Amino acid sequence: MVLEKEPFVKYNLEDAIDTFTIRLNKMERARFEDDKKIIEQSKDSTAMKQLALIGSIVLRDDLMRSLFGVVFENKRKNARLGIVDFE
Repeated sequence: MVLEKEPFVKYNLEDAIDTFTIRLNKMERARFEDDKKIIEQSKDSTAMKQLALIGSIVLRDDLMRSLFGVVFENKRKNARLGIVDFE
């Protein structure tokens, strides 16, 4: 006996894929295209996943975390002293 499926009805709820939409302006898209060339990945979704992984690794790295700490400390001091943000 064949189970007849109706159109537009999900039958596999446990295999649901988490998705989201991302909008890029022209500048962001151009940078993304350059990044895709650097990592040699032509597919948008795969490139986005790989770049997110690279970003996550960089943010969690102890050396990078200490460098970010220095930069954020400078921003905090500048704000306290009333120094205008750099462009």
